[in-house]
Amino acid sequence: MHGTKNLLAALLAWEAATLWIPGESSYVAVATALLMVNAATVYRSVTQAVRSVATRAMGVLLALGTVWLLGSTAGSIAGIVGIALVAAGRRASDERLQVASTAVLTLATAAAAPVGNVVFTAIAALSGAVVGVAVNALVLPPMHLEESDDAVRDLARVMGALLRDMGHGLRERQHAARAHGWVQDGRGLGRRVADAREHVQQGQESLRWNTCWVVRPRHRPVTYGDMLNTLHGVSLQVRGIARTLADNVYDDHTDHHLGQQFLDRYAEMLKLAGQAVEAFVEAEAESAARPAEAREGLREAIDGARAWHETMTDLIGRGALVKPGAWHVYGSLMTDVERLLADLDHADRL
Repeated sequence: MHGTKNLLAALLAWEAATLWIPGESSYVAVATALLMVNAATVYRSVTQAVRSVATRAMGVLLALGTVWLLGSTAGSIAGIVGIALVAAGRRASDERLQVASTAVLTLATAAAAPVGNVVFTAIAALSGAVVGVAVNALVLPPMHLEESDDAVRDLARVMGALLRDMGHGLRERQHAARAHGWVQDGRGLGRRVADAREHVQQGQESLRWNTCWVVRPRHRPVTYGDMLNTLHGVSLQVRGIARTLADNVYDDHTDHHLGQQFLDRYAEMLKLAGQAVEAFVEAEAESAARPAEAREGLREAIDGARAWHETMTDLIGRGALVKPGAWHVYGSLMTDVERLLADLDHADRL
């Protein structure tokens, strides 16, 4: 279907240009239309069209004004570059380059052809931009909601898998050998959050001025942004847990090392926390269809992890766990899990 849209945009741009623009300027219309129809979203195609037409118009006006004042000389080139840099100083560097390059090309065209041909070229670009935007907006306009959904779900699965892996490693007495890997995986969550945010922002942008969304809107607003914000906070706690476990492994003070009794219980809590993270995304994604059933698994996972949290807090408070020198480490690990559960619980109740 993407190739069909490109073909349709090219043919319409050619027909529109040849109707009232003489010469070879129709090719400019086709090229501009193909650029606009391939924009990732309708909103982006509109903004790109406005910027493209504006920079071309500025370049043409700059070239014509410079030629009128200085003629087609080397001084015209210097004048074009200087004016483009000064007059468009607050614009992005690529836009300034486009203005200057358009002006230079216009200068070359004006030297070899009548000035009217330059104006027709600018009009052809405008026609192509209008056609490209129209085709992109009316013929199956792009929507990126599935990509947003997949990115957020993948982020939750990775975090849930890391939490469960840490729990398994603690339970199997492998935390000394695997702690460094957990830290590296935790750091990788930052990149995954950034990638997911790009997909979510593109998905939200794809709804702006989208004819499919206007004609057939969904029953509820897309909430991937809220889900991602929650998971971002959760990722910070997961990274904190991994870092604390690794620091404790490499701590030279042996009396600060965590007792196995604590690690066994904490391993079970990490497993439940991982299940809660994954259940949160599933519940949020499916709540429009089955609100009660979708959230039941999340509530059970959170409640189960909270029960373990309360049990361990009580044991620590009564001094029932060995290695009292690791008290500060117990507190850090318990605080991270408590914040993780609080983030999920607060988002679930909104």
